[in-house]
Amino acid sequence: MAGAPMIEIEGVGKHFQQRRGSLNVVLEDINLTIRRGEFVSLVGQSGCGKTTLLRMIGGLAPYAPGDIRVDGRLVTKVPPRIGFVFQSAALLPWKTVTENVMLGLNETRRSLTRQEKQDKVRHQLELTGLGKVGDYLPRQLSGGMQQRCGLARALVAEPDVLLMDEPFGAVDALTRIRLQEELASLVARTEATVVFVTHDVEEAVFLADRVAVMTIGPGTIKEVVDVDLPRPRDRQAEVLGPLSDHVLELVLGGGRRREAAPPEAVQA
Repeated sequence: MAGAPMIEIEGVGKHFQQRRGSLNVVLEDINLTIRRGEFVSLVGQSGCGKTTLLRMIGGLAPYAPGDIRVDGRLVTKVPPRIGFVFQSAALLPWKTVTENVMLGLNETRRSLTRQEKQDKVRHQLELTGLGKVGDYLPRQLSGGMQQRCGLARALVAEPDVLLMDEPFGAVDALTRIRLQEELASLVARTEATVVFVTHDVEEAVFLADRVAVMTIGPGTIKEVVDVDLPRPRDRQAEVLGPLSDHVLELVLGGGRRREAAPPEAVQA
């Protein structure tokens, strides 16, 4: 059950100085509150600033004006207890799967014994279906297994916040479906707050508690749609279809800016 606010974004913008002194405004007046334990997907057309916003939440990019707080602390650098998963698994090619996942414990390395680290990594490998390939190098893994390794590395330290930027965008369609289902199962076992960037509307609806739809030029939040569907989710068109259609209409430019509509209204 989602609880108190974990991520608070208030009046946030992002701009770049151009050569002739003008400003390229990428994001403007972003306001979004994400509750503890909630899964929120960010969707929108290319160039709307989804990845930029994610990087700002994670302390990887500056922002102005406005404030971003994670667990009540103003974000001025990478917050503690945060995990990242990107489209590229970004594994170190000379390290084994086990060693790559172990890197996720760097922040807590002084508080854990060697045995505790090994136990945590072994447990996470089992959860992500990598228990039998711990001694493999990344080049020996399929694309889907590399992404599992990146996810295991992000989750092994039990982060409070997990930021994911198109993590399944580079794998084939069947692998993507399988990874979506595995992610939903893994997140359900944790209390992590997840922010998930995707271009895939059906993926966003399948995974999220809420979907934040962003507009372009400059990017802002057009509507936040509640996904009030039971878990585990059913992929049948009559279940996900009405909400997916509504979100897609918003992404493509239909509708107007408004508060989140309840599922009953969306389906009407």
